[in-house]
Amino acid sequence: MPDESNAAGGGGDDDRKIRVVVAKPGLDGHDRGAKIIARALRDAGMEVIYTGLHQTPEQIAATAIQEDADAVGLSILSGAHMTLVPRVVELLREQGADDVVVTVGGTIPADDIPELKELGIAAVFTPGSSTEEIVEFVRGAVSERA
Repeated sequence: MPDESNAAGGGGDDDRKIRVVVAKPGLDGHDRGAKIIARALRDAGMEVIYTGLHQTPEQIAATAIQEDADAVGLSILSGAHMTLVPRVVELLREQGADDVVVTVGGTIPADDIPELKELGIAAVFTPGSSTEEIVEFVRGAVSERA
């Protein structure tokens, strides 16, 4: 059985690095936080694909499938999380990628977090979450699903 905990941030078959798609769905034009998270994940040894601004759920799901992503991190500050996030999850499931760990970060009201988790979101990171917390969560969640 392969070692599931390599120091480079991998944790899967043959020490393959964890692959994370970081995406900005919708019309939100502020991506500083997404870039900080992308850099933290990369610095932790993960392979990060940043999609850029103004991505549709269809584009995000397609990128996750094409890149064989282990995780998708959605950064949303626009308030459209209850529309965009469920669509990304639905598209991933339709394409047989329901093992992809999906997280959301941004200005998400506390009242919406339980519903997002019911939809299949593994974690919601609100302002003030540390990059270390996010890195460790992604490592653990991907390892559990492997």
